[in-house]
Amino acid sequence: MRKGKVGSVRQPSTKMPHAKALVNKSKTYHTPRRPFEKERLDQELKLVGEFGLRNKREVWRVQQTVSHIRAAARELLTMDETDPKRLFDGSALLRRLHRYGVLPEEQNKLDFVLALKVQDFLERRLQTVVFKNGFAKSIHHARVLIRQRHIRVGKQVVNVPSFLVRVESQKHIDFALNSPFGNGRPGRQKRKKQKAKDAPKDAEEAEDDS
Repeated sequence: MRKGKVGSVRQPSTKMPHAKALVNKSKTYHTPRRPFEKERLDQELKLVGEFGLRNKREVWRVQQTVSHIRAAARELLTMDETDPKRLFDGSALLRRLHRYGVLPEEQNKLDFVLALKVQDFLERRLQTVVFKNGFAKSIHHARVLIRQRHIRVGKQVVNVPSFLVRVESQKHIDFALNSPFGNGRPGRQKRKKQKAKDAPKDAEEAEDDS
């Protein structure tokens, strides 16, 4: 029978954990408890069509965000008005909502947070702002432009339609510098048409030279 070393201490492993162990497995949305409720289905379909969403999961993600923010506001409202935590966390929450344009600046009390709706957040999506600023022909066209990297916010190209736009960043939205919609190189189809258009002229010039 083999004997272990007396007094030996097992050293902690320095091996890095597998990548799968580091993945955040928390869900970003919850499915409805009543999946076939007609009123809710109609409302979700309306939001999907109005804001050009890919599917209902995008609605559910925003609903969960709104739910978490409301819950945080309700918890702060249960505290005394002079409580340091309520003063600090409450002002931080309101400041963040004002920064993203979800709440108007004049609504500076936690009571207004409880009245937030899903539409308030959907209005601040990059896809919605791009369409309303006149960069796209439709809300669905706005999504295509963003996904194909034609839109930038400041100097950064953003290809995420659900990106929330800050109030201060809204005026810096424009076409990407290398986009054919801006001052970039023309697109493939446009180059093809231009080449076909220039072909007869080139042939005439060649005949004149000969």
